[in-house]
Amino acid sequence: MPPRSDSHRMHRTGNLSPGGGDYPARMDGLRFAFGTLTVLPARITRWDRDAARAGMLCAPLAGLVVGLASAAPGGLLLLLGSGPLLAAVVTTAVPALLTRGLHLDGLADTADGLGSAKPAEDALRIMKQSDIGPFGVISLVLVLLAQVAALYALYQEGWAHGAAGAVLAATVARLALTHASRHGVPAARPEGLGAIVAATVPARSATAATAAVLVLCALTGALFSPYDAVRDVLAAGTGLAAAALLLRRCVRRFGGVTGDVFGAVEETAVTVTLVALTLG
Repeated sequence: MPPRSDSHRMHRTGNLSPGGGDYPARMDGLRFAFGTLTVLPARITRWDRDAARAGMLCAPLAGLVVGLASAAPGGLLLLLGSGPLLAAVVTTAVPALLTRGLHLDGLADTADGLGSAKPAEDALRIMKQSDIGPFGVISLVLVLLAQVAALYALYQEGWAHGAAGAVLAATVARLALTHASRHGVPAARPEGLGAIVAATVPARSATAATAAVLVLCALTGALFSPYDAVRDVLAAGTGLAAAALLLRRCVRRFGGVTGDVFGAVEETAVTVTLVALTLG
């Protein structure tokens, strides 16, 4: 979700080559992914659907960086003797800072829209309002509590388990955005991030990205034990499944995706993945 105040910095240029495999195309995709999904200094030079396709395929890489950035201070605090609760809180706070809270804002807005029981047009209007309603507040509180509680449990197993969980959950969460951008998922509005990225990612490309992330999950878990390798893969699958259910609900309710829906999908995926990692 790009910061609304930054929209004036995004300019249209020429199209990518049809194959999208050249070096400039990959760089445009990386800039798009990091520029829209983080506050890291990535100047977006392309704001078109070809760049959006490449960017959404690079979304898991942005998640990997966010996960590493959030795991580092949490793991360090635990090693310094702070205790797992403070480490969990800091690890939860860093992604919010690296996204200016836009994904959490999207979660709250989507919850208000879904809970409004109004027609799609009215629900979308509610989601665009600057205030947060009761459904949004409740969703934010429960999601943040669940993330902190899950990370607390993982950090109790050791700093490495907590750090690995934070990295995997952040990566899987951005992979969920890749799936939210695949062909067949329409945009709810004719403008905004949803309109740019909706239906840009081919199903085959989304499948390849998923396979790569699942291999990463298995390899990371294998550093601890064969059981952890299986658990990490299952947790990632559970997070993606939960995000897919929410995405389906939003498409039916609103007629498509918006930037707010992307935020809700991301937060759902990271929360469910973290919780699943604590099971067993």
